[in-house]
Amino acid sequence: MEIVCRAGIQVTGDGARTVHDDIIVEDHVRLFLNGEYLTTLVASPDRLDDLGAGFIVCEGLADGIDSVVVSGKDVHIAAPIKKDIRLEVESSGGYRVLGEPKGVASSITVTADGIRAVTAAIESDTWRRTGGVHCSVLFCDGELVTRACDVGRHNTVDKVVGYAALRGLDRSTCILGCTGRQPAGMVAKAANAGIPIVVSRAATTDRGILTAERAGLTLVGFSRGERFTIYTHPERVPEVLKQLEKTQP
Repeated sequence: MEIVCRAGIQVTGDGARTVHDDIIVEDHVRLFLNGEYLTTLVASPDRLDDLGAGFIVCEGLADGIDSVVVSGKDVHIAAPIKKDIRLEVESSGGYRVLGEPKGVASSITVTADGIRAVTAAIESDTWRRTGGVHCSVLFCDGELVTRACDVGRHNTVDKVVGYAALRGLDRSTCILGCTGRQPAGMVAKAANAGIPIVVSRAATTDRGILTAERAGLTLVGFSRGERFTIYTHPERVPEVLKQLEKTQP
């Protein structure tokens, strides 16, 4: 990722001093779909092929990608589009495609330790250096296959999904881990990508939970250390359901 060094004045209870911090680069990326301008994203300017491919899949416009060509900060995607494109402003200030997300069909399960492993993998060297990025990870068949950082939490999901889409991975066997909170738009991205389980270190919203429930997606929030909260479709974590039966009358 592109990182720059910038000077600042750090103030503490002991006084002030000059510091030089590693700062993450923020840029604008233009997406073109089948030769037509689609939208502009505020993003970290790396892995732009994954970002473009993932945006198309995560917004439910196509299940797969024919090709991606990156030219500077312009990303040209070719894909078989499945629906009309209508954009609305998302909670992050970016854009999402209007419409209900797809339903998720997957019989995979995960253990409590598996959820903790996904959570532990989210932290990145880039976050430790800058404190200025979100991060997402994708586990497929129990293995970490990719990690992506970006100034935008939505972009991190697009990048890991794009990685999977461009390599033909079976997303119905995958678990998505995120640092960012999970409003409806973030949950919809995972559902459109066919990912059955989402684990976040952060909170969700009421619409995030409703979206996950309707889509058949298992949504896990506040995953930190030993603790996590399952909000929807707990049947994919059968170990926890058995524990709950023992503790509740």
